[in-house]
Parts: sequence; C-alpha cells; structure tokens
Amino acid sequence: MKRVKLIVAYDGTSYCGWQVQPNGETIESMLNRHLTELLKEEIHVIGASRTDSGVHADGNVAVFDTNARMPADRISYAMNTRLPADIRIQDSCEVPPDFHPRFQQTVKTYEYRICNRRFPNPIERLYSLFYYWDLDLEKMQKAASCLVGTHDFTSFCTKKEEVTNHVRTIYELDLTRSGDMITLRIRGNGFLYNMVRILTGTLLEAGLHRRTPESAEEIFKSLDREQAGFTAPAEGLFLKCVRYE
Repeated sequence: MKRVKLIVAYDGTSYCGWQVQPNGETIESMLNRHLTELLKEEIHVIGASRTDSGVHADGNVAVFDTNARMPADRISYAMNTRLPADIRIQDSCEVPPDFHPRFQQTVKTYEYRICNRRFPNPIERLYSLFYYWDLDLEKMQKAASCLVGTHDFTSFCTKKEEVTNHVRTIYELDLTRSGDMITLRIRGNGFLYNMVRILTGTLLEAGLHRRTPESAEEIFKSLDREQAGFTAPAEGLFLKCVRYE
C-alpha cells in the first residue's frame, strides 16, 4: 500500500465544487471515478481544500491510497489522458503514509479577480467578477491592511456547525491593478467557508466608499456576519497553491 499525492488544476465552471454531491458532478467524483478505472481498485481521494461550486484552482492537493504497482509519478500522465479537458493533474508523487492534506500546517494562497470596466469582457466572464462602478483602489488597499494578522473571522464566514474555531491568520493581503483587472491575492494558514469571497465583498464596499477602511476592527468585534460585506460570486476565485510547512 502506498499513498499518492496529486496536484490538481481545474476550471470549476461546470462542477458543483470539489466535494462529492448527490445532485451533480464534482472534481472529487471525477477523480475517484477515473482513478478507480485506471488502477482497477476502489479509490477515494482526500482534498486539501473543498472549493465551492464555480471556484477554480491552479494547485489544489489530493491524496489517495493504492495497492497498484504503477509508479506514483506516472499516474499524472495516465490520468491526464482520461480526465476531461477542464481538469488536469500537474504532478503526482508518493508521500509518507501519514501525510494528510488537511491535518498538517499549510499556507494557502488564493486570488480573486475583478474586471473593473464600463462594459463586460465576455472572455473574462467565467474567470472574474465584472464590476461596473469606479473602485478606489487606494481605499481597498488600506482596508486590506486592516485585515492582515491573527483574528477571529466569525464575521467573515458562512457558519458551519462542525467548525468551532474561527481564528485564522492572514499573512498577506494585496490588491494590484493591471489595466481593467484588479487582482486580490491573499495568503493565510487556513480559510473558513466563503471567507475569501466575503473579504472580497467587504473590500469592494470600501472601494465604493460605502464603509471606511478602519471599519474592520468593529466588524471583528461584532462576531456578526451581517456587519461584513456581501459574498462575492464564485467565478472570480482561484486557489493558487497549497504549501506544506
């Protein structure tokens, strides 16, 4: 028995997120099905990040156990001949049997892309949020700086009953503009359900002068989801990479 790690890139547009769902196709179900067919045994992958419906990834991580004799580094090549074009394995390798993608210290990096122009760009419609209104990037950057550090992010997540600890650390939160595209890049030790999308919505409201950059402190203290911004749509969000300490 060996444990194999995959680095998985995907366009999440056509999928109901990462995790297996009874009502639609997911990234996890696609990997399970094709790995089972390839290796001739029942395979169930474990993912590092259970991305939502419509969210994309350049480097999500998954592991699975197998008795197959195929070398771990060849599985990526074999899988890429079977998977649909919107899912591709970027690397496969053997890891220690106790390696678990979610229960180890990690640094995750996400990006959110905002297409800020007068009219929508149809080429970008599946990979960014179109935003017509003028955005004050300086105000958004100032608000972002107030969110960096270790905080209780209860106000910035959609609650799940099984999650009791809402303290997370954001190491970096930057916003840059290139032409019509504003890119938010966030790096942290973990993210709660919808956390990046709610942080993005909050920063957009700061960019519209609907809230002050310094309001973050009051939002943190309130522990009230209603005090933070709206949940930005999924299509602008990318999981860039998962790095293990």
